Amino acid sequence: MKQILMIEVSPRGEDSASRSVADTLAARLTRLYPSARLIRRDLAAERLPQLDEITLRAISTQDPAEAERLKAAADQSDRLTDELLDSDLLVIATPMWNFGIPSALKAWIDLVVRSGRTFRYADGAVVGLAKDKKAILVLASGGVFTEDPWRSWDFVEPYLRQILGFIGIVDVQTVRAEGMNLPWLAAEVVPKANKAVEALAL
Repeated sequence: MKQILMIEVSPRGEDSASRSVADTLAARLTRLYPSARLIRRDLAAERLPQLDEITLRAISTQDPAEAERLKAAADQSDRLTDELLDSDLLVIATPMWNFGIPSALKAWIDLVVRSGRTFRYADGAVVGLAKDKKAILVLASGGVFTEDPWRSWDFVEPYLRQILGFIGIVDVQTVRAEGMNLPWLAAEVVPKANKAVEALAL
């Protein structure tokens, strides 16, 4: 493994369950792959922009002349996309907000899910171009969403698996830090998730 890309989203710093578990995962990955480059991209600090008209045109145009003219507008998306494509393993560590992903993570996704770069259309179907990569989702939530009655309210893991599969990443493992807002569970959430990290097939 040459490069690992870890996307971290929570703005809660040391109080973040997803970041705490991501630290445990990073330590294990470093032990297993000491020569791999580990990139930890902090979306809470970086504050990626939402797509505007110019950037959207720059990253979606099929016209070489227009692409050259708008090259500067596509620069950030190009760099983030290259970073993803150069990585063997993608880690996304995110909280659940209002049953979905934070807008910071959506901004990153919108910049790297690109026709001609991470997917293409062929014969009436979509072909993912980010193949032969693995992904690990580290998902934190206040409630428990892996069982009823809240299972159907989880739009985080299904969406992330769908969008990763769309670009060709189908080998996806998930670690949950769930129940942070439930007093009878909260103290055990991170330790339990850290044990799950140690059990991951890496």
